[in-house]
Amino acid sequence: MQRALFLAQKAAQEGEVPVGAVLVGAEGEILAEAYNQPLRLCDPTAHAEILALREGARRLKNYRLLETTLYVTLEPCPMCAGALVYARVKRLVFGAYDLRAGACGSVYNIVADERLNHRLEVRGGLLAEEARALLQEFFRARR
Repeated sequence: MQRALFLAQKAAQEGEVPVGAVLVGAEGEILAEAYNQPLRLCDPTAHAEILALREGARRLKNYRLLETTLYVTLEPCPMCAGALVYARVKRLVFGAYDLRAGACGSVYNIVADERLNHRLEVRGGLLAEEARALLQEFFRARR
C-alpha cells in the first residue's frame, strides 16, 4: 500500500485525482502499478485500477488475473469493481472508503454480488488516513 500511496502522490503532482494501484502476484511479485491518468490520456476509463489490470494482463498474457491482489488507495468505483470481477482478481485491499461512489462495500458491493460469476476477498481501510489526507489536500487546493 505504501507504493500505491507513492503513485497517488505522483498523480496529484500531475493534476490527476490522487489514486494509485499496485497489482501483486501470488508470490508477492509486483505485476503492475499505475495511477489515475484520465486527464493526461483523455480517457475516462484510465483509472489507476484499470491501468494496473491492463498492464498485469499484458504481462501475464492472460486477462484472467487469478491469484492476484490489487492494492489501491481508494475504494474502487463501479467501473473498476466490475473490471476486478471480470479479471477474476482474488483479493482487493484498499485505503480510503469512497462514500460517494465506492463499489466494494460502502455504497455498492459489486465485488461480492452473488449474481456475478466471481467474488473477491476485500479488506478496506489499510492506511486509510494517509489516503484520505492525500485526497482531501488535492481537492482543497483545487477549490
